[in-house]
Amino acid sequence: MATVSLTFKGVESTELVNRITTTLMMLDGVESAEVGRHGAEVEGRVRRDVLIKAVDKLGVKVS
Repeated sequence: MATVSLTFKGVESTELVNRITTTLMMLDGVESAEVGRHGAEVEGRVRRDVLIKAVDKLGVKVS
């Protein structure tokens, strides 16, 4: 199982952290997602670009 790290800015609220967590966990291949205000650690069999696209739909830019 691979781990993918994502770094993002502009996540100031707990509500948005929860929305990101839910969005990532709903993706096929994601086993776990630890999300904070500055980024996420995602474990599973999922491509980085799929994770970025999902988070981007929430208005959060990944660097």
